[in-house]
This record gives sequence, C-alpha cells and structure tokens, in this order.
Amino acid sequence: MQQFNATLKLALPIILGNLVQVGLGLIDSAMVGAVNYKLLAASSLVNNVIGIPQVMGIGLSMGITPLIAIAQGQSNVSGISRLLGNGVVMMLIAGLSLVAILVPSYQILFHMGQDEEVAALSVPYYITMAVSLLPMLIFMSFKQFADGLQHTSTAMVISLLALPVNGVLNWLFIFGHWGFPRWELLGAGVATLITRVLMMLAMWWVVAKHHWFKNYVANIQWRQLWHTATLQQLLKLGIPSSVQYTMEVAAFSVSGIMVGWLGATQQAAHQIALNCASTTFMVALGFSVAGSIRVSYAYGQSNQQQMLAIGKSTLLGGLLYGVICALGLSLGNQWLPQIFTNESVVIGLAANLLLYAALFQISDAAQAIGVGLCRGRKDVKVPTIFVAIAYWVIGIPTGYYLAFVQELQAAGIWLGLVAGLTTSGLLLNLRFFNQIYRKVA
Repeated sequence: MQQFNATLKLALPIILGNLVQVGLGLIDSAMVGAVNYKLLAASSLVNNVIGIPQVMGIGLSMGITPLIAIAQGQSNVSGISRLLGNGVVMMLIAGLSLVAILVPSYQILFHMGQDEEVAALSVPYYITMAVSLLPMLIFMSFKQFADGLQHTSTAMVISLLALPVNGVLNWLFIFGHWGFPRWELLGAGVATLITRVLMMLAMWWVVAKHHWFKNYVANIQWRQLWHTATLQQLLKLGIPSSVQYTMEVAAFSVSGIMVGWLGATQQAAHQIALNCASTTFMVALGFSVAGSIRVSYAYGQSNQQQMLAIGKSTLLGGLLYGVICALGLSLGNQWLPQIFTNESVVIGLAANLLLYAALFQISDAAQAIGVGLCRGRKDVKVPTIFVAIAYWVIGIPTGYYLAFVQELQAAGIWLGLVAGLTTSGLLLNLRFFNQIYRKVA
C-alpha cells in the first residue's frame, strides 16, 4: 500500500494534466458537434491523420523522463542539465520537421476514401493543427524534464489554466462571438494553436525561473546543446518509445479511417466513443508515467526489490481502475454520447460502441502500465516488437475481418481493438516481471 500511495501521489498531477489535454479535445468536439455532425466527422478525420505524427513526437519526448529520473537517482546534476538542453533541441528539430512535412501534404485528406464534403471541410483545420505541433512538442520537452525530477505538478497547473483559455477561444472563433469571425472548425484549430503557444511559453518561463530547476538550468553549457553522446542516449530510448506509442495510436487512427469507409454517421459515433475511451486512458497513462519515473529512479540506484514492489503495486492499482472504468462506460453508454451531439442515429451507434470500449478498459490499463514499467528500466526493444504484434498482426487484421468480412461494421473494428490491447497487456507485463524476477533470484 505504501508503494501504491507513493506512485499515486506522483501520478495525480500527471493524471489531471492528461485529463485537461483530453478536455481540450472534448471541448473542440462538443463545440464543433454543436454546429453540425459533418464538422464533427471532419475533426475526427484530421485527428486521426494528425494523431500519428503527433504521437511520434510525443513518444520521442518520452525518452527524456526516465533518463532524467535515472540521473537523479545517481545524483548526476551535470547529466540532468545536458539532458534538458539536448532534449529541447531534439524536440525543436522534431517539431519543425513534422510541420514541414505535414503542411504541404494536406491533399492526403482527399485520398483516404472519406466523404468528399468531410474531406474539404477538414483542410484548414488540418493545416492549423499541423502547425500547432511545434509549440506542443517544445512544451513536452520541458514537461518531461520536470516530470523526471518528480515535479509533476508543474505541467498540471499550466494545463489546468489552459483549459478555460481554450474554451473561451473556441467560443470566440467557432461561433464568432464579440465581433470575432465565425470560423467554425477552423476556429477550433486556431484556438488550439494559440493555447499551445501560451502553454509552451508558460512552461519555459517556469523552468527558467523556478527555484526547483534553477540549479539544473544554471549548469547548462550552451556549447553542449548538441552533445552527441547525450543525443544518442535520448534517441536510443526515445525512438523505440516513439515507435511503441505510434503503433498503438496509429492502430486507433487506422481504425477510425476504416470506420470512415462506413460513412460520416458511423465515423462521428466512433469519434464520440473514442473521446470517452481516451479520457479513461489518460488516468492509466498517468499511472504508467509515474510508475516509469519511480522504476527509473530505483534503476539508477540498482535497487531490484524496489523496482519489483513498484511494478506490482502500479499494476494492481491500474487493474482496479480498469474495472471501475468498465462499469462506468457500461452504465453511462446511453447518456455520454448526448454530450457531443443531438443526432439520434449517431447517439445510438455511439452507445453501442461504448460497450465495446468498456470491454477493453482492463486490458488498456494493463498495457499502458506495462509499457511504462519496461521503459523505466530502459527496456524498449523487445516491448516494441510485442506492441507491433499486438496491434498490427492481431488487432487491425481482426478488426478488418470482423467489420468487412463478417459485416459487423464499426463493432467489428472495436472488437479488433479489444484483441490487440489484451495481447499487448499480457506480453508487456510478463516481460517486465520476468526480467525483474531473474535479477532478484
């Protein structure tokens, strides 16, 4: 219980920050859906397409946190300073690269078998969301640094402040209040871009000025902002983490694209169910990151027993949370879709999909925690293979077969996700605990 409480204390700010990030997306979906369901379908298309490169960048940044925690466990101040500087440079380059690739590639929206009107509506939103990746990834570099030092409340506070800012900006730009232009879906993108720029600037200011981080910032040697050995460390952990995270989210994005082949109505229902499932996942992800940080700190001290105790308590807490979420989605499946739309057909389809989302809550929590625990030990290569098998050998093919061969439509795709998440959860946690037990024995 003591171990779980320590992880929970570290996880709560991460969870709140994650929920706020999802809340930003939920606000966009709810406000855009209030205009009409075609715009909701267009936002779903863009989020599915942008989601893959966005997660590639976020996954790359996730290599920063465990390395910072390991260095802290070793009391290596200069190493932490190098990781901070090189981490920001790495994410700046990643952000600029993604924007340069994505913005000229908007024509891809018209070649994905989607409704033509939906594709046309999505273009301005797509371009704006692509540009917003740059400030978001720079924000993530500072966030991962602070999280690695176990100051997880920093990003949480900034995220909480961003929520009302984004809501007001959406209200102004989507609906054209107070003399602002009525940009509808584009307005949601502009609001997100402005909010992400403000979050980046706020996070930079806190890291630069707060006494928690003063010693590490002061030790940055500007001539070492491109430090080959440190960048290699970051990339060695960050690239596999990015691949893992990308393969998982890409599976959901590809699933969304396949649902789009079934029409705008089913796509809108899928997006509603996915928004709800993404919200519950953010809590599991918080446990995962907190468990990873604590395992990394223990790893830096070569404390195998501590890593084992942290792993057990984090996994058990995550499984209990999964059970609670499964019950919540099952009981609330009829009224949750009404938050996003008043279209009765969309509500009925989304209510059905939420039952399938309830099925994978335990598996989703288990796989998220498994990824984090393995990453905490810098174990990323074999887990990456496991994730690839789970989603791309089992999950997506199963979903396609059930949806289009067995004609279960969107429900079949969601059953494929259940299969992939369950496989991933089992393989990753078996991997972590087998590795630890070998060391302990």
